[in-house]
Amino acid sequence: MTETPDTPRSPAREPEAGLHHLSEDATGFGQRELRTVRDAFVKPVAMLDAYMTLGPSGGGVYARPLRFYLSLCGILMLQLFLMGGTTIMFSGLPPEALDPVIAQSGKSRDAFLADADGWMSLVLVPLNAAAYAIVSAPLLRWWDPTDLGWRKSFRATFHYLNVWTLPFIPIGFLAYMPATAVWASIAMLILGFIAFLRVGRGRWYRTPVGGAIKAVTITAATFVGTMIASVPMMAIGLAGGVWG
Repeated sequence: MTETPDTPRSPAREPEAGLHHLSEDATGFGQRELRTVRDAFVKPVAMLDAYMTLGPSGGGVYARPLRFYLSLCGILMLQLFLMGGTTIMFSGLPPEALDPVIAQSGKSRDAFLADADGWMSLVLVPLNAAAYAIVSAPLLRWWDPTDLGWRKSFRATFHYLNVWTLPFIPIGFLAYMPATAVWASIAMLILGFIAFLRVGRGRWYRTPVGGAIKAVTITAATFVGTMIASVPMMAIGLAGGVWG
């Protein structure tokens, strides 16, 4: 009998169930993602080679870099929500800059900050992620010995960002606490420096000195990108506080 797309499959033909199948069905995080996490720590250079030569899933072995990075950003956004949002960023604004905007909104200070925090929390991680990718991709394309083109350049960029972000996830909540925000930012920059050295060895740099110079360059570029992204992010937050 010919099987049509609507024909139920026999139970005997279903693939063997397992914990990774349940996890993938429930959360979208399955065996490929677990392998991606493991190999990002133990062999990031081989992963990059697989992404560059075998396609966006590394020959069907790994999660797609952009999709995986968005998942990590989702975890960071959850941490941001659980830690009370972006109120810490507004506390850094001088009163002469913030008070007139609060007055313009016609709201109480607490109501204004709650609305502003909601909008800023929504865009903080996506804007920073976009800034990281936009400033990193041209550098990685320039430093690669082959002409990657923009598609592969962004694929390499998101792999690099995944290797950078994964070890930051366990301490990411510290970035949203006033007492530890500065130290968390420094830790993030250090992790970015290390991630470049781990991913790019033999491809983006050949010598330790060259690697260190390029690691400092790309880490500084991402920091500048974050500063640039903070401008529209703060504008969106303030606008949300006034009209939200």
